[in-house]
Amino acid sequence: MVLRDLFVSPKRYSDLKRGLPGIPTNILTRRLKEMEAAGIVQRRLLSHPNRVVYELTRTGAALEPAVVELGRWGVKLLERPQRHEVITVDSLVIALRSTFQSKAAKGVTVSYELRVGPAVLNARIERGRLNVAPEPLPDADLTIETGPALRDLLAGELPPAEAVTKGLVKIRGNRAHLDRFVELFSI
Repeated sequence: MVLRDLFVSPKRYSDLKRGLPGIPTNILTRRLKEMEAAGIVQRRLLSHPNRVVYELTRTGAALEPAVVELGRWGVKLLERPQRHEVITVDSLVIALRSTFQSKAAKGVTVSYELRVGPAVLNARIERGRLNVAPEPLPDADLTIETGPALRDLLAGELPPAEAVTKGLVKIRGNRAHLDRFVELFSI
């Protein structure tokens, strides 16, 4: 899960800790030291303000395809999130990268802003290529606001029209883009 968060962007120790609720401080510190010793992560001092961030080395970054494939495999086993589970923007970024259906995206250009509780991210598909970022996208073709229903929607257990009608998904933009979103990121 440390790698998952670092695939999105370099992180301060406190950012990593926040993204891994419940992890004991000594365990996170040990994991970071082990990954640093293995050449997977490195510490970098930011010039302003003076803060240390952890970032992936080239060796660490090379692990992303394997982690995404593992995510593709694991996403099929996911159950509905429980109330106590924390969904982070970084976990959503990696989830979209893992569930992206590149064959369905051939020639597609569309943009989405996804709001899941306090997490906001965007997915832009340009001529079939995906770019996901942990930030708003005010001019997105479709803004999707949802919660735990996202899993049901992408698993095909909740039709898009029903999700909107029941208020489980709120959208701003062309509703047809929601159907396309489900097709592009299906589990």
